[in-house]
Parts: sequence; C-alpha cells; structure tokens
Amino acid sequence: MLADLKRVLYHESTILSRLDELAHQITWDYRDHELTVVAVLNGSFMFMGDLLRRIPLPLAVDCLSVASYVGDKSSGIVTFDQHTMPDIAGRDVLILDDILDSGRTLHAVRERLLAEKPKSVKICVLLRKHVERAKEVVADYVAFDIADEFVVGYGLDFIERYRNLPCIGVLSEDVIAAGLERIRKSEAAAVG
Repeated sequence: MLADLKRVLYHESTILSRLDELAHQITWDYRDHELTVVAVLNGSFMFMGDLLRRIPLPLAVDCLSVASYVGDKSSGIVTFDQHTMPDIAGRDVLILDDILDSGRTLHAVRERLLAEKPKSVKICVLLRKHVERAKEVVADYVAFDIADEFVVGYGLDFIERYRNLPCIGVLSEDVIAAGLERIRKSEAAAVG
C-alpha cells in the first residue's frame, strides 16, 4: 500500500508527537470542565484513539457516523447514519474529525449538535486542507495544515482502503484514476 503513495507527508512518529502537543493544549483548556468528545466516523477512529489516550481528563465519548464523500470528491450531501444524537445538553463538546476540507461535514455536524443545546462546541481536526470552503467552519485545534492534495492513511481512506496505514501520504493520481474507473464500471454494471 505504501507503493501507492506519491509521497509521505507525516510519518507515525511525527503524528504522535503532534498529538502530544494537541492533547496538552486540550487538557489545559478543559482542565475545569466536563468534556464530551464526539468523533466523526469512520475517518477519525485512529486519531480519536491516539489523541484521547493522551488527555488525562474525565470525559465522555460518543461517535457519529456521517458520510459525504463518493470516491475522491465530496458529494455535497451529508448523511447521518444514526437516528439519535448524543446526550450533550449543557456539556462542553469537542468534535473530532480527520480532515477539514469543503467544510460541509463539520458544518452539518456542528449545526446538528448545537440543536442539542450543549454548553459549548469546539472542533479538533487532524488535517486542515487549504482550500476554499463550501461552508465556513473554523477548527479550534489543528494537528497539521496541508495543501489541496488527496491524502490517505491514519484513518483517511480512498474507497475504504488505506485507513490502516500508520502514516499520512498523498495518494498517486494513477491509483485514484484506477479506483474511480473501478467505481464507474461497477455502477455501469449495476445499471445495465
């Protein structure tokens, strides 16, 4: 799978070192608060596990299963796969997500959680992509800023592959093109 990367952006040791710094800041900011972490699945599961082990605070954890990508592009439609929202009324909430890209997913998640009347809502992302956003979203905590490239690894996927890579890397354009062609053929076969 590493051979499918154009290049590695962040090795595991760099990621974990940065998570130490993020965890320290979050621990300091929430030192006198009861924190509820809401992770956006599936992409944030590695990030969530490694980050939360570094935060020595009592906290509640919940997850939302949300989808907005088809292949390598945001569909523009955010779907929630569960029927009930976490019980966060009156709580300080920290949303964890793998990447801030178009802003659609995090905007939808934040709006949906705000409807539950939390005390506060902040956002923490592993990656913040430098692109024009379809929805304006500000991340309060960011591990890394990246250029507008398609990245995989450390929870991030392409067609449900590469999540288990321990690093974050830029996926080769050839691999993306081949994967999109497989999707196109599969969809054509399903219609035909």
